[in-house]
Amino acid sequence: MTTAVKAGDAGHPASALPREFAAIMRPELPGLIQEVIDEIHRSYPEYAEVLDGPYSRAVHLIVEHNLTSFVDQVAAPDTSTVQRDKVCRMFGRFEAYEGRSLDTMQAIFRLGARLALNRAKGMLRRLNLPAGLMLSFADALLAYVDNLMEVSREGYQEARAEMEQGQDIQRQRLLKHLLSDVSVPRATLVELAERAKWQLPDEVTPIAFSTDGRPDRGAVAEDVLVDLSSSLPHALIPGPVDEHRRAFMDAAPHTIRAAVGLTVPLADAAESLRWARRALSLAEAGILEGGAPYIHCRDHLVALSLFADPGLVSALAKQQLAPLAGLTANQRDRLITTLRAWLDTRGNVLQMADALHLHPQTVRYRLRNLEKVFGDLLASPDDRFATELVLRALELRSRRTATAHRPGPPRLTG
Repeated sequence: MTTAVKAGDAGHPASALPREFAAIMRPELPGLIQEVIDEIHRSYPEYAEVLDGPYSRAVHLIVEHNLTSFVDQVAAPDTSTVQRDKVCRMFGRFEAYEGRSLDTMQAIFRLGARLALNRAKGMLRRLNLPAGLMLSFADALLAYVDNLMEVSREGYQEARAEMEQGQDIQRQRLLKHLLSDVSVPRATLVELAERAKWQLPDEVTPIAFSTDGRPDRGAVAEDVLVDLSSSLPHALIPGPVDEHRRAFMDAAPHTIRAAVGLTVPLADAAESLRWARRALSLAEAGILEGGAPYIHCRDHLVALSLFADPGLVSALAKQQLAPLAGLTANQRDRLITTLRAWLDTRGNVLQMADALHLHPQTVRYRLRNLEKVFGDLLASPDDRFATELVLRALELRSRRTATAHRPGPPRLTG
């Protein structure tokens, strides 16, 4: 049986291929991606450390992105290549910082093209597609790979030039001024940005790295300002973290520990970096939980607000939970658990019983004890709100010792 396909539009390397050919190729991508990675591993022993090491997921993502982008262009030749080009430049920079040769990098692209052509031949025979389609596919693929190599070469050469000319020093100087607590004239920033070959954005997103969990310099995208030699390593992303940058963050080694600040106007970069450092500190203390290796401040705004001043939280806890001070530890824990359930369910006895795994009658008994201890203190909306804040803060704080102590409500001290 012969599969019918129509010719594509003229004027683009991928346009000689029929649009519906993308749907035929797409199911082949997962197997081809793995085949390329396996062959790189076999043919280039110098890549074994990368493919078996902490950056293996990032390498897999680069191969996946480049192959998928080709299929996307076959489906729609006017598909933007901006993100693909960023990936290629990043790969080129990584290779430069790792000290590998330009020839080796380009050989990797040719290897991928060879494997893709072999797979396409088998697919065309299996589907009994016209022989002329193979020639069109080969022409389009080779033109595409040439483009990938050119863009990657640009990234490689940029990184080499930066290393030779001390460009990182210029960028670190700009980064220092952007994060300064002292107001810096716009004209000064523009001049520094020109020297550093970095376009000033309207918004930025800072990152705080742990001192023993920072990334390799070559793994940082070219548009990110970074100071990894600082006692408090950090970086500055132009604009927000988009889905493509987030994907590479998620693929970063789990040895990296970092917190991503909020996207803010350029003038507020220092403040957002402080928030990120606070989030990193709370994560390392076991208070914040998030996806490794990066946690994002925007996912933890309530906790960051509560722990902006830990001493103040402790003072509020002492005030709001003062009626429990004379009770035993078990009595106190039991009433705090009941109080938390009461606030969470707005006093619905049946829902409380379900949450606490207790009989409704037992819950009513606990509620009477709660009323006896607190009296009218929880009648005020302001008092209820303050108490709920305290319980939330203490619950977060208890995570620090959750593995060392039995599960249960947190203590009021510390």
